[in-house]
Amino acid sequence: MQLAVSAVGLDRPGIVAAISRVLLEHDGNIEDSRMALLGGHFAVMLIVEVPDDTDPVAVEESVLSATAGMDLVVTVRPVAHAASDHLEGTPYVLTVYGADRPGIVADVTGALARWDVNVTDLATHVLEGKIYVMIIEVSLPAGTVPGKVERALRDAASGVDLSFHPVEAETL
Repeated sequence: MQLAVSAVGLDRPGIVAAISRVLLEHDGNIEDSRMALLGGHFAVMLIVEVPDDTDPVAVEESVLSATAGMDLVVTVRPVAHAASDHLEGTPYVLTVYGADRPGIVADVTGALARWDVNVTDLATHVLEGKIYVMIIEVSLPAGTVPGKVERALRDAASGVDLSFHPVEAETL
């Protein structure tokens, strides 16, 4: 069985150590993970393979116990094994730079969704309080014309600079 484990809280040493130790104690194997510092908070997202008879509530309680005093928001939920069909396609990277304003993510991801382009990774940052930077890795479905997607992105994301190009094999 797979579990999705997430935790968010003020950044401090020991968060990853405490969570990973609990998962090991429940015979869990971390198969996929993303951890990042976001605005002074540490966010953890994990997909963990555990024995089929594992109780997700018990795992969540164990994580909460092990991280007591760290003031984390923790969730542990079973998830189905995901089919990888949506990952098939051509990997592209999209970078967006421009003046910070509400709606940039919604505009760009909306244009991608209209072309059935799957977002596989997305990161944003605001530099010096005014320059918005977004880097998105996507998977273009077979038969999609990249130039048409790029034009749609440029139309949707007015006022920002963007680049859209295939991911080089060695960067994967």
